[in-house]
Amino acid sequence: MSDLQTSSKEPTPPLEPVPPPQPSLLKRFIRVLLGRPLSSSQMEHTLLPKFLALPVFSSDAISSVAYATQEILLVLGGAGLWISSAQSRYSHYTMLITTLIVVLLAIVVASYWQTIHGYPNGGGSYIVAKDNLKPRFMPDLPGLIAASALLIDYVLTVAVSIASGVQNLESLPLPPWLQWLHFDHLVLWCLLFIGLLTLANLRGLKESGSMFAIFTYGFVIMCYLMIFLGVFGHAFFGWHMHTEYANQRWWDGSTAQSPGAHTVGTIGLFLLLNAFANGCSAMTGTEAVSNGIPAFREPKSHNAAWTLVYMGIILGSILLGISYLAVNFHVVYWEHAGQTAPAVIDQISGTVFGKTGRWQFLYWATQVFTAAILVLAANTSFADFPRLSSILARDRYMPKQMSNLGDKLVFTNGILLLGLFAALLIIWKGGNVDALIPLYAIGVFTAFTLSQAGMVVHWYHLRKVVRGWQVKAFFNGLGAIATGLVFIDLIIEKSREGAWIVVVLVPIMVYLFKRIHVHYEEVAKLLTLDNYCPPKEPQKNIVLVLVPTLHRGVMQALEYARSISSDCRAVHVCIDPEETPRLIQRWEQWVHDVPLVILNSPYRTLIEPIMRYLDAIHLERPNTTITVVIPEFVPPKWWHAFLHGQSAARLKLALLGREDVVVTNVRYFLHPCEESTPAKMQHNQAPLPQHQTGVVK
Repeated sequence: MSDLQTSSKEPTPPLEPVPPPQPSLLKRFIRVLLGRPLSSSQMEHTLLPKFLALPVFSSDAISSVAYATQEILLVLGGAGLWISSAQSRYSHYTMLITTLIVVLLAIVVASYWQTIHGYPNGGGSYIVAKDNLKPRFMPDLPGLIAASALLIDYVLTVAVSIASGVQNLESLPLPPWLQWLHFDHLVLWCLLFIGLLTLANLRGLKESGSMFAIFTYGFVIMCYLMIFLGVFGHAFFGWHMHTEYANQRWWDGSTAQSPGAHTVGTIGLFLLLNAFANGCSAMTGTEAVSNGIPAFREPKSHNAAWTLVYMGIILGSILLGISYLAVNFHVVYWEHAGQTAPAVIDQISGTVFGKTGRWQFLYWATQVFTAAILVLAANTSFADFPRLSSILARDRYMPKQMSNLGDKLVFTNGILLLGLFAALLIIWKGGNVDALIPLYAIGVFTAFTLSQAGMVVHWYHLRKVVRGWQVKAFFNGLGAIATGLVFIDLIIEKSREGAWIVVVLVPIMVYLFKRIHVHYEEVAKLLTLDNYCPPKEPQKNIVLVLVPTLHRGVMQALEYARSISSDCRAVHVCIDPEETPRLIQRWEQWVHDVPLVILNSPYRTLIEPIMRYLDAIHLERPNTTITVVIPEFVPPKWWHAFLHGQSAARLKLALLGREDVVVTNVRYFLHPCEESTPAKMQHNQAPLPQHQTGVVK
């Protein structure tokens, strides 16, 4: 019988699923730009294999071969070595400096190989210096110096890479139907590329690596093809060289009138050191792999180490090849009276492939890939700047927002901040590569030196548990000495060209980091539960409902106020004395359980009378919390808000600074077809004891 009775009961209908709200037009637009969001469980799928990690973390270093030789030739050519009578010294010094840079690169790669295995979870210069170099007077100083130098260098990398890429595009002989591109508008094109790179990285690290891989590998292939044909093509394949595109004299007039011709006999050590400092721009970006170990697939340190080696081999071989072709073809690069010669790689590729004829498409491919990788080289900074910022934020040296992961599992705030700083730098320097280069490399060699010195200390601390620690410490010590000497050279040679700005900016950033850290430490002490004593008396609460006039939104706010406290008051600021009696009449008609307080405002101000009333309540009941309820109606269209006053927003802003006040905003959404519902307000009309009603003036 019980079973029959049970079966006769009607089953409870299942709850219908509530359809998700339709996203706004702005959210749909953002979804199209950035793609669908990724859940935290998909973090593993965003990690990079070596094939994608190489273009992501090495594009900066590899792309530097496009301007490193060029910067060496700029110094040597300015000394007059480009003329025919000095050609032997021109070739000798260029190859000598390039070889020294490649040797330095090998030392740095070997040093960072040790760093990657010593810090398999990420061994950036900041972490290594912070953990191992701890002077007594300020233990975190070396780490903060390394972090500041790296952050500055990342911003400069974006600016230099993009400006250099646009410079290569500017030298392209565009056909008439492409003349409208106007690549001579450097700043506008640089800002456009910064915006595109920012957007690409906001879509996710793996997606940006997939998009950029084709350009990085395309550039490497075209460089090797150009070097191979330039070195062996004429002898073994009868390849024709178009030497007219590597002119020895870009100047009008005789050799004696050419800039620098009178200084041929004054070559000295300082000139060579200056050329070496310029060429060391090829070293920037080599630390990016060790900084980005967490982004690699497992085994992380193994994959990162071999990616570093591949990067070093590619960078060193292409740099040597381009310098050899430059001196073999007697390529000249100069800057004079606001004009510059075509980029060195443009002259070399034009000589090898020809700018006209059957193989001109190879020249075009080289230039397009060169411009692309120079622009995309900034992607290395977009990968490392946000990651380093997040680590600093985790250690309380930068705002905590820098450690927040966005919808695409990337550090969105760091990406946006880097794009903004790079854009400002481009505008300041007018997109001029030669004006940006002097600021370059000082930051990265500061980080190099501190990191390698820190690794020496690291291996010494582990001498009892690590075999062969002496060999490891030797390589890192050699790297510290070599990069330290280069750092000193850069300071001496580049300070008079504007690099002193970087030297001044580093201590300023260190000071800001320290102030942020002090703030977070003070907040932590104030919020700690140590020695916390709960209040002995229960907290009392007075609720004030601000009433501009009486409408449905105010009635809803009153409902909320009654639910949180029995001690409720309505407050109206009398700005228009003619409207106040009408409000009182309607109040007595509709509300019977909440007293209405009228605050006179002879000067028609809204905020000051409320503040004075709050002070009076605080004096009357010092241990009572005051909750201010602000009713606000929300119109159906966003633009309708501009047709109404913003008094609620001004009140909330004014009340934010008061310790004794809790502000609650009760919003009432307007619906055009909504009708009155007397039953809903029936309880408001019920008579209550007289002492709970009335108007207080």
